[in-house]
Amino acid sequence: MKKKMIKRVTGIAAIAMSAVIFAGCSTAKTSSQGNDQTGSTVKIGVNLELSGAAGGYGNQMKQGIQMATNEINDKGGVNVNGKKKKIKLIIKDNKTSTSTSASVAAQLANNDKVNAIIGTATTNAGTAAIPNETKAKVPALSPSATDPNFTLQKGGKVQPYVFRACYQNNFQGGTGAKFIYNNLKAKRVAVLGDNSTDYGTGLAKSFKKQFKGKVVDTQYFSAGDKDFNAILTSFKHKKVDAIYAPGYYSEIGLIIKQARQMGLNVPVVGSDGMADAKLVQIAGAKNASNIYYTTPFSQTVAKSNPTAAKFLKAYKARYHTDAPTFSALAYDSTYMIKQAIESQKSANSVKITKGLANIKNFNGVTGKISIDGHHDADKPIAVEHLNNGKVVGSTQIK
Repeated sequence: MKKKMIKRVTGIAAIAMSAVIFAGCSTAKTSSQGNDQTGSTVKIGVNLELSGAAGGYGNQMKQGIQMATNEINDKGGVNVNGKKKKIKLIIKDNKTSTSTSASVAAQLANNDKVNAIIGTATTNAGTAAIPNETKAKVPALSPSATDPNFTLQKGGKVQPYVFRACYQNNFQGGTGAKFIYNNLKAKRVAVLGDNSTDYGTGLAKSFKKQFKGKVVDTQYFSAGDKDFNAILTSFKHKKVDAIYAPGYYSEIGLIIKQARQMGLNVPVVGSDGMADAKLVQIAGAKNASNIYYTTPFSQTVAKSNPTAAKFLKAYKARYHTDAPTFSALAYDSTYMIKQAIESQKSANSVKITKGLANIKNFNGVTGKISIDGHHDADKPIAVEHLNNGKVVGSTQIK
């Protein structure tokens, strides 16, 4: 056989093999009525960023999900039409990758036949998973995907199998704008956002649209950037009253550190991507002063809520640390799926979808939650204040 012919046959074989592999992941038969619950367990898939850029958030969520699941199972499980069924978690790492997230969703829905999925942590990974979840008719509840379009199709109709347990960027960015103008009395603000994610660009856009003062400059950075000195020096020369910096703790921590090192001590206000202990580790406790961020879960506010206070105590006993925001969101997500099952008296995936859509006044650790017609969570928001690396106060905004 000629060398050229060998190459051609080998290429065809490789293509055929790839087709078989992908078929196994994404085209396994699924009932036209979704995935039914079978046996003695309810299978919940977990599609999370356990490694990669958003690994910190995913691992916190994993802890919240596991804690909620253990509590539910210790009490006999989920009541499915009068019979208690234990939850079986099937946890997979999407590696903060859109392609991996899509593959994980297909595996969970089609191969593992889960009844519902919790995840992802980020909007980009979650959006990539939607086609496979929709095809299989398996609902996915993201604890923290905040982009306004996450639950919507291109034409504006709701994504039938996609939900979120958090608020969206329009609300979060607007809250930041009002807080800076009304509470901090800052009138001249610079925006420094993450343009490598829909999260960062969406928040920046929402803030600028709703801020009543003057945005004197807007700059962007990308995930992985380390040096922000030139941008911050420019902000300092423009005599800004505050900086709005929507993004994740990895870059915002460095922004805070470098701003303080050059004597730029104005308030830095950000979003829930800052709600991680690593922010202070990166910035340095002394530098992490006059820092504010919007969050769906404030420990200070939570202590006055009996449901949240119980959660805080149990989390500390189990993990020997204070409960972070993303653990609380994932904990609520698990119980929301439980409520959806019990309200429908069925753990069929299509029935769970209906149950999630009907959630009203769910008493979560992150506050009262109702799911609206766009599958978004209507819930309270808080602004936390850091000084010397510690939360010294919070304001809940309804």
